[in-house]
Amino acid sequence: MEISLTLALVLINGGLSLYAFSNPQVFSSLLFNPYMCKHHRQWYRVLTHAFIHGDWIHLFFNMFVLYQFGGLIEQIFTEEQVFKQLFPELSFWGKSQGYLFLVLLYFGGLLAAVLPAFAKHSDNPAYNSVGASGAVSAVVLALIVLLPTMKLYLFFIPIGIPAFVLGIAYLIYEYVMSKRMSTGIAHDAHLWGGLFGLLLILLFNWRFAIYFYFRVADYIGI
Repeated sequence: MEISLTLALVLINGGLSLYAFSNPQVFSSLLFNPYMCKHHRQWYRVLTHAFIHGDWIHLFFNMFVLYQFGGLIEQIFTEEQVFKQLFPELSFWGKSQGYLFLVLLYFGGLLAAVLPAFAKHSDNPAYNSVGASGAVSAVVLALIVLLPTMKLYLFFIPIGIPAFVLGIAYLIYEYVMSKRMSTGIAHDAHLWGGLFGLLLILLFNWRFAIYFYFRVADYIGI
């Protein structure tokens, strides 16, 4: 039985998070602390922090979104029939290249998300962060480029909202919130992870931007 890459990422996140929930020492050793990275060369934290989460709610929301959005990206880029139906004029990369894209998207978003925190807090031993939010943001924004008019449903809004509208609102919100101090949430990580997702999908093929434009233009009637 072949397991999807997206599901594997979800299971790894879930397993490590659950283990860290019950082992405070493990949790402390895996979280992202820029000071420990810079001054004690514990660079592994850049990677490990994204596989543990602060609590059950944090874990659930990140993994729910990753499974839904990552699963769609994986399907689009590893199944030729799906890809050609959406982008008939583009060349299908091939299954292995599709998996490579998802790996680069996830881990690249993860790395992009920690850069602002490292720049700001590398001399602050009290700063810590955990979670896959930066990587998940990269996945979300990449999918919005591919399927901009797909209807998305928020937990508290029963009306489907076009993906491109939520994508724009999300970037604006994270930018504004990143300028505020001490919110307790790494909004700059969300922002930079999302921007990385946008950049990577266009670097792989800039023609996705053309499809995005015409689909949005057709949706709003211009």
